[in-house]
Amino acid sequence: MTLTFLGDHLLDRGVCVYSGSVIEVLGRAGVSAEATRSTLTRLAARGLLRRQRHGRRMYFGLTGRSTRILRDGSVRLWRTGAVNHDWDGTWTLLAFSLPAERRRERHDLRAQLAWAGFGPVQGGLWIAPGHPELQPVLADLGAGPHIRIFHAQADPTTDVAEMISHAYDLPALAARYLDFGTRWESSVPGDPLAAKLHLVTDWLDVIRRDPRLPLPHLPRDWPAAAAQELFFRLNNRLAAPAAEIAGTLLDTMALDDAAE
Repeated sequence: MTLTFLGDHLLDRGVCVYSGSVIEVLGRAGVSAEATRSTLTRLAARGLLRRQRHGRRMYFGLTGRSTRILRDGSVRLWRTGAVNHDWDGTWTLLAFSLPAERRRERHDLRAQLAWAGFGPVQGGLWIAPGHPELQPVLADLGAGPHIRIFHAQADPTTDVAEMISHAYDLPALAARYLDFGTRWESSVPGDPLAAKLHLVTDWLDVIRRDPRLPLPHLPRDWPAAAAQELFFRLNNRLAAPAAEIAGTLLDTMALDDAAE
């Protein structure tokens, strides 16, 4: 939720925000002041926030790393979305082989690949639709020499829908969209600012774990489109009143390039 707040109110605005403002806004969404302070401290320690003091007040701004993360989330939210209508038929194939003694690295690589939208086909061969961004995965794990990456199209003899059903947990993916609809379809948001923070955070959690599989090869009743329409409808309803409230609460100032 803190990252949702930062993306909404700091991204590409050249400002930093007073910590007390963050505490007040997240408090409206049910987050304790102690939890918010702890989160801000952890994010700063991880290089995702920069500190800037003004008098006795501490302000927090985005770093290059957090800006990249939030822009990626913004693209996924507002541009690519949850439904893959424009797939060109290309798959990214990734094969890896790590020595047995590097078991932990194999585990970390599989987790990173799943997060990047890959699913296992067999053995050390994983696939993902389109051209997912892999450079951060390779850089973070240092496994580049043990990985081979190809781009290809499935032969007509390959049952792509069956391949997808084996490589990905489709029931779990569908359940997340259905659960989102259940939570939000009948909800009547009270505080628009708190509701928008919860809504966007919840939706990002759903779509970031979705590899955006090509719609023609998914079950006909795939629930992503309906869930996305609900998200946009609620967000449009909440955006203006949430921004109005935030404008009265947030104490911001221009980023100082010389600040910590």
